[in-house]
Amino acid sequence: MKPDAGRGALALLLPWLILAAAVGVLDQATKQLVLANLHLGQVVPVTGFFDLVLVFNPGAAFSFLATHGGWQRWFFTVLAMSICTWLLVLMHRHRHERLLPAAFALVIGGALGNVYDRLVHGAVVDFLHFHYAGYSWPAFNLADSAITVGVVLMLWAQCRGHRDDD
Repeated sequence: MKPDAGRGALALLLPWLILAAAVGVLDQATKQLVLANLHLGQVVPVTGFFDLVLVFNPGAAFSFLATHGGWQRWFFTVLAMSICTWLLVLMHRHRHERLLPAAFALVIGGALGNVYDRLVHGAVVDFLHFHYAGYSWPAFNLADSAITVGVVLMLWAQCRGHRDDD
């Protein structure tokens, strides 16, 4: 029997749900700071390779489908909510582990941060822009970063194989 077998499922999920909420809140707090201090298209150089910018992305990663008439707003909202639901189910299944629930929480928190943007602003607020020697990475936000880290952790967990003692 696992040491925490007597604890309820909610007690095991609570830290991960708090992590997801914290990611969403931090994402929205940073976006509100940017929205309050920058105007659309404004570039604030921070280093020789990093700027703060304010852009709205109606599409997905790398502005995929950004110019397709607005239907993508609802498509990506429904898709994100469906994925969050699926990840919550997986989080429950893996509730006795640490790595996978943490990964799921990061993706859920990031996805919900971007869903909020789509519902309120009609597009995702992006503001982190890296560039070097004429090459530029598309602007992104903290939610995108959390999603990326979460996916990398999921892949790492899969490469390691299933272990209850992560």
